Amino acid sequence: MMLTIFGRATSSNVQLVMWAVAELGLDCERLDYGHVYGGLDTEELEALNPHRKIPVLRDGDLVMWESCAILRYLAARYGDGGAFWPTDPVARAHVDMWAEWGKSELVQDFTRPIFWGIVRTVPKDRDAEALARDVTRFERHMAILDKQLSDQAFICGPVLTVADIVVGHVLFRWFTIDVDRRPAPAVQAYYERLAERPAYREHVMVSYDALRAEGA
Repeated sequence: MMLTIFGRATSSNVQLVMWAVAELGLDCERLDYGHVYGGLDTEELEALNPHRKIPVLRDGDLVMWESCAILRYLAARYGDGGAFWPTDPVARAHVDMWAEWGKSELVQDFTRPIFWGIVRTVPKDRDAEALARDVTRFERHMAILDKQLSDQAFICGPVLTVADIVVGHVLFRWFTIDVDRRPAPAVQAYYERLAERPAYREHVMVSYDALRAEGA
């Protein structure tokens, strides 16, 4: 049965889910909801997600929201039980730990304070001092990630895992927005490896020009 994902292609949370779907080789229909497409205030979406947010997954009779919950479900149901989302609790704990850090620290400290602060805010309304502090805080995360990637191809070892999906989906925007970045060579090389993956190019390396505020 084909999966259905409700959410626009320019949503970073939808990109996280769609990248995972593609890596797992699953058939999926994505429906545009949110931003210029609207639909978040409809009874149809509220019936699927009481919070009226995207993404939403429909898989047969199952309906799910929250991108990382969807990711873990897809990996557990459709993965092969290998390194991507291990069945062994100890091996899974290592992957899950980095995935949780990615969602609660890395993504949270990038998306609203930095990405929204630059791309989705008109220049006259930007708070340059706050943005500088936010970039400094984010770069501390980058330093941790750079160390983790210094001697391995992916966050938890030689192959892609759920942790890479959570962390890696923000790097396209980080490396393409107009901001001064401190060197993080291992992260840069990691991003370039991700950019070689067809699923990443299709679902994450998506233009965000439609999200730009006027003059941004």
